[in-house]
Amino acid sequence: MEYTEEEYLMISGIQHFKFCRRQWALIHIEQQWEENVHTVVGELMHKKAHDPYLKEKRKDTLIVRALPVSSRTLGISGECDIVEFHRCEGGISLYGQEGTYRVVPVEYKRGAPKTDHTDILQLTAQAMCLEEMLCCEISSGYLYYGETRHREKVEFTEAVRKEVKEMFQEMHSYFSRKYTPKVRWSKSCNACSLKDICLPALGRNKSVKDYIEQHLLDEDEN
Repeated sequence: MEYTEEEYLMISGIQHFKFCRRQWALIHIEQQWEENVHTVVGELMHKKAHDPYLKEKRKDTLIVRALPVSSRTLGISGECDIVEFHRCEGGISLYGQEGTYRVVPVEYKRGAPKTDHTDILQLTAQAMCLEEMLCCEISSGYLYYGETRHREKVEFTEAVRKEVKEMFQEMHSYFSRKYTPKVRWSKSCNACSLKDICLPALGRNKSVKDYIEQHLLDEDEN
């Protein structure tokens, strides 16, 4: 199965979906969003990575920033913070460049490495897009963390690739049905950028959109 461009979901959405399926639905289906210190710092990190004036070439390595990527088979699109092309034997050819190159995606993240593997899922999804677009195989990439200023190597295993595929299939199912999951409290709710509009105390069946519309209707009637 292949998706049309109109059906594409955001690659970065896999972070929200893994963290909380309801959060993902609020952002990507109901179009709700609130910034907190985590999202603001994250935006600054990405802005630096995507700065067009920071393009560079280091010996046999070409560095491309904010590279648009997509996959018809996964039905996703987005941007890679940085893609490095390392000159090597047996790699892919690049227009206007001599030799062949190995493809290495690099994702910038604020803070320190996480205890879960949400960052790995996002980077793996980017790699799968690059593989489809460039007709190549990518075995690994890197996560760069702003707090440690250190790269963490990520191997794109079959297990993680399978999880990425299954998660995007589930996301497409939710999106096509406009389905927002019910509230499930957890400790992570306190760090959520949407905790003030998630409205868990309102009941388990209403969506945020339905609640707001009903609230406005009640005000008009009064």
